[in-house]
Amino acid sequence: MKYYQHHFEDVKKYLHHRPPYLLVDRVVSVSPKEAITEKTVTGEEGFIKGHFPGAPIFPGAMMHELTTQSAGILIASHYNPMEEFNTEDPFFNEYALGVLVKTKHARYKGFARPGDVLTTTVSLNEQVSEVFDFSAVVKVDGKIIMKNGFQLMNIKSTVLQGTD
Repeated sequence: MKYYQHHFEDVKKYLHHRPPYLLVDRVVSVSPKEAITEKTVTGEEGFIKGHFPGAPIFPGAMMHELTTQSAGILIASHYNPMEEFNTEDPFFNEYALGVLVKTKHARYKGFARPGDVLTTTVSLNEQVSEVFDFSAVVKVDGKIIMKNGFQLMNIKSTVLQGTD
C-alpha cells in the first residue's frame, strides 16, 4: 500500500479541481482498493455562509462531492490509463479521470460544522472496464455522518470538453 501524508499542493497533483471547488485538504493514504482523505471545515467556505445563517453546516451535497474527489485520487494514483498526466492543462490529457456517472444512494446521519475534520474513506468495490463502483463513509471524530455509493468513469477528454 502506498502511504501518503500529503497536503493541499500534493492533492492538486491528482485532481483537476481547484479552489473554491477543491475540497480535499490532505491524502492520508491511498491503495488500489481504498483512499482516505481529510477536509477541515473552516467556516469560510462560501457555501457554508448561507447554509444555514446562525447554524452553519457543511452541505450534504458537498460531502458527496468530497467522496467523489477522494475516489478520483484513487483512480488517478492507481488506474490512470495515461503515461503522462497533467492536472494544470485540461487539454493535455487524453482522458478525464473519475467523472461521476451514477449516484446510487446517500444516507446522512449527522452534521459537520466549522472546526470539524471530515475523514473520508472510499472503497473500490468493483471495476468493469473504465467504470469504477465505490462506497464511501465520511466521519467526524470517528462517528459516521454520511454513507454513499456512486460510480465514476474515465472518459475521453474531448467528450467532457464537448469537442467530440
